[in-house]
Amino acid sequence: MESGMPLSGGQRALIRESWRRVSGSPVQHGLVLFTRLFDLDPDLLSLFHYNCKQFASPQECLSAPEFLDHIRKVMLVIDAAVSHLENLSCLEEYLCNLGKKHQAVGVKVESFSTVGESLLYMLEKCLGAAFSPEVQEAWSKLYSAVVKAMQRGWETLPEGD
Repeated sequence: MESGMPLSGGQRALIRESWRRVSGSPVQHGLVLFTRLFDLDPDLLSLFHYNCKQFASPQECLSAPEFLDHIRKVMLVIDAAVSHLENLSCLEEYLCNLGKKHQAVGVKVESFSTVGESLLYMLEKCLGAAFSPEVQEAWSKLYSAVVKAMQRGWETLPEGD
């Protein structure tokens, strides 16, 4: 998976260390991420519905067991990316398929910039003073590589469509 500019050894170390501090409480930190996401773009709430039930508010969504499962899955994807920093290309097919799934439920590619902003916000809130400009740059590069792979899912439509 090409990421434009590959991550340096120092950037990979910063990502691993910061993720180690966050990954122990995935739901708690995922709630920070998604609360920020809904603050930045309330329209994204309409993409989340389970058993044909539309959520009336971000708070209702953020407390639903099904949504908490979604948060766990998102945090697992981030964990997989961190675990494969030396060889992100091994996640290419998985991330491309994940992109297709997001497209199928109505997610727009543009929304991923808001998700990225929410991810950085979560890291900043959870890491405090340890969230340096270098940590931010490393995570931005990693997130960019993940999104590029997911975007390929939008670009590879089935034959005949």
